[in-house]
Amino acid sequence: MGLYEDIKNGKEKIGLIGLGYVGMPIAVAFAKKVQVIGFDLNKEKIEAYKSGHDATKEVGDEEIAKSTVEFTSDPADLKKAKFHIVAVPTPINQDKTPDLHPVESASEILGRNLTKGSVVVYESTVYPGVTEDICVPILERESQLKCGTDFKIGYSPERINPGDKLHRLENIKKIVSGMDEETLETVASVYELVIEAGVHRAGSIKVAEAAKVVENSQRDINIAFINELAMAFDKMGIDTNEVIDAMNTKWNALGFRPGLVGGHCIGVDPYYFVYEAERLGYHSRIISAGRQINDDMPAFVGEQIVKQLVLAGKKVRDARIVFFGTTFKENCPDVRNSKIMEILKHLEQYEMKPLLVDAWADPNEVSRSYGYELSGEEQVRGADCIVLAVAHEEYKKRTLSQWDAFFGSAANSEKVIVDIKGILDTKEVEKAGYRYWRL
Repeated sequence: MGLYEDIKNGKEKIGLIGLGYVGMPIAVAFAKKVQVIGFDLNKEKIEAYKSGHDATKEVGDEEIAKSTVEFTSDPADLKKAKFHIVAVPTPINQDKTPDLHPVESASEILGRNLTKGSVVVYESTVYPGVTEDICVPILERESQLKCGTDFKIGYSPERINPGDKLHRLENIKKIVSGMDEETLETVASVYELVIEAGVHRAGSIKVAEAAKVVENSQRDINIAFINELAMAFDKMGIDTNEVIDAMNTKWNALGFRPGLVGGHCIGVDPYYFVYEAERLGYHSRIISAGRQINDDMPAFVGEQIVKQLVLAGKKVRDARIVFFGTTFKENCPDVRNSKIMEILKHLEQYEMKPLLVDAWADPNEVSRSYGYELSGEEQVRGADCIVLAVAHEEYKKRTLSQWDAFFGSAANSEKVIVDIKGILDTKEVEKAGYRYWRL
């Protein structure tokens, strides 16, 4: 009887290494079908899950509380599983090179607890070759087992979109790969237990690794093109979103909008491709240029904030500015690689100290990661400028009069609204006489 049948019949377990925005939803989904061990080094996180609290808000407290996942921070518990999924983050260093420490560390921990007959599948985003050239040697060294004989490996890139309640793990087609045909079929069969949309069998592990970095690089390039247009149109006095609305009347328009590109995927993955391509002697032009444009956007937005304050007759250094939203995207508590924080760093040049408001973000995480403190909305009064930084659903539902309550008693022409996400109706805001700018 194969490993898939043993898992399906409850004779073997699945182990999840890394229980963040990606790993935890996977663990919970599999636990509805089979036995799952969920491992993470962060003991506080494990205790929170055990108590029924989902800090990621990806599946919710109720789902966590009733889940049968065996949450643990003890690496030895991984010995009870035969099919392992590694879903740890793969960030970048300060110099924009890949930071493989999390995936290397996870491989070391798993290697020390790997048993014969296991299959290890990596979901962490990496450049082509990392799974076989970097992770396998670590697994072999730590386990004293031989890959291909004692254990097998596969790769299945994560495609979860944090905060997205429409495109979920179950209804996004899953790319799967394996070191050989037998492993590929095992990996595909296991994932088909929970992936209703089905799986795509990639021809090799490297193809699957490449597919992940390429799909995010493609989005990065498209957004960079629109961002470049936005910066040019700003000088021309043209509203970029109105141009896009007109363009989107054609059937083959792609529908991208200008914006800040942060988070752990689109703002990071292209650097993995660029790194490996340049290591092999090829200098990326389009992808590198797209990254540069998107990395420049926080400074561009920061300068627009300063400009609008000056035009409104405000003393920039003393202006009371309030940012609504600090996470890297809407309806999600994730603040990793948040470009909002880079806008704040830019404004520090002018000795400005804005207030930050975001009910979705964890105040402790914001403070620990960036050194900024979050304020409650009740503390926001007498603002000179409000920055609509993240399109959380509750922000999109607010009326202009509700936003006005955060300002002081000055004339509307002295009230600055910087709308990064295009939340408000331009005509309504301008008719009311506000100093308004949107990306």
